[in-house]
Amino acid sequence: MSLKVVFMGSPEFAVPTLVELNANFTVVGVVTQPEKPKGRGRRLTATAVKAAAVRLGLSLIEPESFSGSESVGHLRRWNPDAIVVVAYGKILPQKVLELPPMGCVNLHASLLPRHRGASPISEAILTGDRVTGVSTILMDSGMDTGDILLQQEVPILPGDTAGSLHDRLLEPGARLVVETLWRMMSGKVKPVAQDHSKATYTKRLSKEDGRLNWKLDAEYLSRLVRAVTPWPGAFFKSAGETVKVQEASATQGDAAPGEIAEIRPEGVVVGTSKGLLLLRKLQAAGKKAVAAAEFARQRNMRQGDILE
Repeated sequence: MSLKVVFMGSPEFAVPTLVELNANFTVVGVVTQPEKPKGRGRRLTATAVKAAAVRLGLSLIEPESFSGSESVGHLRRWNPDAIVVVAYGKILPQKVLELPPMGCVNLHASLLPRHRGASPISEAILTGDRVTGVSTILMDSGMDTGDILLQQEVPILPGDTAGSLHDRLLEPGARLVVETLWRMMSGKVKPVAQDHSKATYTKRLSKEDGRLNWKLDAEYLSRLVRAVTPWPGAFFKSAGETVKVQEASATQGDAAPGEIAEIRPEGVVVGTSKGLLLLRKLQAAGKKAVAAAEFARQRNMRQGDILE
């Protein structure tokens, strides 16, 4: 008899896991967040998981919460053996965690207990980690605090952005969830308590988190650019204009924080508290990204100018 699974998830990161679960088990239902207004037109937009569930012909609900009896009733009628949660975006109450006999299995995009919370991929790049990975845990009432079931390491490449690392974690994460459930069914996985003393935490990113503070050092700022690409995006102000930074790297040298030290063919060199930041690709609001040297020419930037 095939394992009956309820899947909970919302963004694109969760979709490959749903697809793999559907190929290996019986997905009796999918739970995702309600449609939300997005973009300049504020049009209601379905989650990536909803689009995938509809494409796969799966039963779907979009509850505002599990505080009422209706949404929990849906889960009970589906009668799952296990619930799999991947970036669902909401805290599950105890009555949901206790509902399936095998428990609730969560996929998290880090090697727990490192980088618990909402932005583990970005944080791994920002802190300069060389290795990250994916973890499956048996969920409890805490945030990413449950016992670890399985983990798989994934190297962070020198040029990785949050976007590219996100994409490279998709397949390992989906495979790990399927392997976890097979091992749980056969009794070949033993939950291991996390070492909470080694836990680190991340927060949900906002647009302001992408602002470049020239009083920080160049190595950190170069990681920040990669950590917030594609969202929320790194930026600075120049002559009152918001300028997005698509690519940047640290280089040696000294200049006052925010001062344009040099404009080279490969980019615009800006001073920081330690070292220089070479801005390689820049983008003005509503425009396409261009080479930083070309951007500087268009804006008549000069050596010695101070960026906000």
